Amino acid sequence: MFTRRAIFGICALALAAGASGTQAFAEDTVKIGLILPMTGPSASTGRQIDAAVKLYMAQNGATVAGKKIEVIVKDDAGVADTTKRLAQELIVNDGVKVIAGFGLTPLALAAAPIATQAKVPEIVMAAGTSIITERSPFIVRTSFTVPQKAMVIGQWAGKNGIGKAFSLVTDYAPGLDAEKWFKDAFTKGGGQVIGEARVPLANPDFSPFLQRVADAKPNALFVFVPSGFGAIFAKQFVERGLDKSGIKLIATGDLPDDDILNGFGDAAVGLISADPYSAAHPSEKNKAYVAAFQKANPNMRPNFMSVGGYDGMHVIYEALKKTGGDADGTKLVEAMKGLSFESPRGPITIDPATRDIIQNVYLRKVEKVNGALYNIEFGAIDQVKDPGKSQ
Repeated sequence: MFTRRAIFGICALALAAGASGTQAFAEDTVKIGLILPMTGPSASTGRQIDAAVKLYMAQNGATVAGKKIEVIVKDDAGVADTTKRLAQELIVNDGVKVIAGFGLTPLALAAAPIATQAKVPEIVMAAGTSIITERSPFIVRTSFTVPQKAMVIGQWAGKNGIGKAFSLVTDYAPGLDAEKWFKDAFTKGGGQVIGEARVPLANPDFSPFLQRVADAKPNALFVFVPSGFGAIFAKQFVERGLDKSGIKLIATGDLPDDDILNGFGDAAVGLISADPYSAAHPSEKNKAYVAAFQKANPNMRPNFMSVGGYDGMHVIYEALKKTGGDADGTKLVEAMKGLSFESPRGPITIDPATRDIIQNVYLRKVEKVNGALYNIEFGAIDQVKDPGKSQ
């Protein structure tokens, strides 16, 4: 049964949706609600995306297709109930035409029914679980999917003599995606997963799980943790002496996150990962992006979350150009489908069938360059679709 508050919310969203079509051309301003974890354990993600959105607008202007763009930033602190409330308030009270951000999977999923009811595009700039775009026809993703990355590192491990691996992931939907797709790819390549562990998302303590890894003596440890959580893992990995154990560390790019990588110390050197982005990506477009980002944000290095935000704004701008400034949600989503362009990470496309991102996934090795740690690319798989949707 619906509560009175829930019924009010649904009715208000329905009214907002009904009004959006008639008001689209009359309004001079298109408002974007940017919902991010600006505080809490995922604050790194919020900070990166917020900075990238500001940079994109500084470079491309605050007007597109004759419409002024206004971004309203709200902090959900990584709490799904707060995300849902903020999405509804932004649409009903502030009249936003797009909601964007979503630092973790539960946050993106919490907003999905709101986007559907209000017929407002939800641009997922961070969260990476495969199922997200299936939860609403109004969701478009500009970040990545965890299966894209886990599959590629699993394939690499299977082909490069790892033999036996232990899998350690955070216990929530993206971690389960990582566990599944790494294991599938690794075992197809002849490898064997000799142990699996899932670490709680809230207040993670890796120590007891790392002891299990040490006891199992695998050739490699595969790790997935959310962006920003890698520093905790790295500290405990060293404390347990696994950095000197001979166990090779392999991961999705979420672990050696550019934003926090230098805090890992030399224990990170040699770590192999797969990800669609590195601050050291050698393209001229990325070199310009990194320089501009660091000029606007001193002492801050852009990471893979930042390009999800930067490219998310590009997708919104290009869609508005295609609609001639019409901010009707259905028209905007249709305009986003099939968009292809050169990102700082390389060529990307919004899959017209799934509204998910197609992109290169790079193999990287942590190396010290001029005294700083970087993820240096040594291989790539071109134009990877989300394998979670291709079965």
